[in-house]
Amino acid sequence: MLEKTGQYPDKNLLTAILVLIVFGWIMSFSASAHLNGIPKVVMQGMFIVLGLGVGFFVLKIPIIFLKKYSPILFFITLILLAMVFLPEPIGRSVKGSTRWISLGIFNFQPSEMMKLVMILFMAGFLIRQENDLKKPWTGLVKTLIIVSLADILLLLETDLGATVIITITALTMLFVAGVYLKQLAIVGIGLISITGIGLYIDGLNGGVRWIRLTDFWQKDLWFNDSEKVYQTKQALIGIARGDWTGTGLGAGIQKYTKLPEAHTDMIFAVIGEELGIIGMLFVLFLFTYIIGKSFNIAKNALKNGKKYSSYVAFGICTWFSMQIGVNIAMNLGLIPIKGYTLPFISYGGSSMIFAIISIAIILRIDMENRSEYDNQKNHV
Repeated sequence: MLEKTGQYPDKNLLTAILVLIVFGWIMSFSASAHLNGIPKVVMQGMFIVLGLGVGFFVLKIPIIFLKKYSPILFFITLILLAMVFLPEPIGRSVKGSTRWISLGIFNFQPSEMMKLVMILFMAGFLIRQENDLKKPWTGLVKTLIIVSLADILLLLETDLGATVIITITALTMLFVAGVYLKQLAIVGIGLISITGIGLYIDGLNGGVRWIRLTDFWQKDLWFNDSEKVYQTKQALIGIARGDWTGTGLGAGIQKYTKLPEAHTDMIFAVIGEELGIIGMLFVLFLFTYIIGKSFNIAKNALKNGKKYSSYVAFGICTWFSMQIGVNIAMNLGLIPIKGYTLPFISYGGSSMIFAIISIAIILRIDMENRSEYDNQKNHV
């Protein structure tokens, strides 16, 4: 077993992760202390402890175990995605979106689980279909069928954000596995065109997505009175108030009545207001370090002949990079607002737990990269 080799998680990477989690816990408390109900700091602390507990267990599991059982996990997650449509008290709808399963004290969001499970399943699929991947269209069509099983359910939940992340991550993994750029470009253009047409039709029917997109890009932000850009304006006002050093931890005012979802999607704006540009740069530095180290882990796994481990690590890095990039960009007013949490920092049970589990898998892959395993017998 790996433990007999004396290998332990990378101390620097583990420290950076724990610092980011603790920092996020403090910031989620600051951003939500004024809200009613069970104190968010208590709930977030429970989510973190649960995530760390499962993450510690994951560190003990060989990656080959995840490869073996990823099809079962994929099937179970599809069932959970379908269960959100069951009537209450099982299914749970919030603000018109049906994305949760009620577990009593908190709502479980299967789409967060699917982000990770799709990566685990796709990595195994790519290994099993290596011969077919020499025929680019064959591998691409099979991948699209697999992804569409999850995407259809996610679109019915009106969770466009998770749909985009899962689809792009799967296609990126396919590209890394060796599918030609030509085929991916054709499919990519097709998907973008379909999405654009869908958004336009949504707008003709009075949907909010097209209005939000056009209001953001066609009008000057500060002279735009549309409620669709209100959140962006309030986020930028908060960041401007913070300047370089911030107003002080807990001293921000936008979170009280001006900035919706301050403790979830817009928590980076709260960091900017209370800790200033220095606080935002601190977060960016930690994310850059963690993602950079994780990409190196994926590269080293491939050098060691462990394709499955490499694909999994690369998929997780791609997912995190997209979600972090989109969240920060929308907080800075660079793109329209979309419901993306900031991993390890935003308040949320499902997102926190599966972010920790995912990074634990990265740490496990790194441990196996540095272990005394016989690579010829343990290629995963």
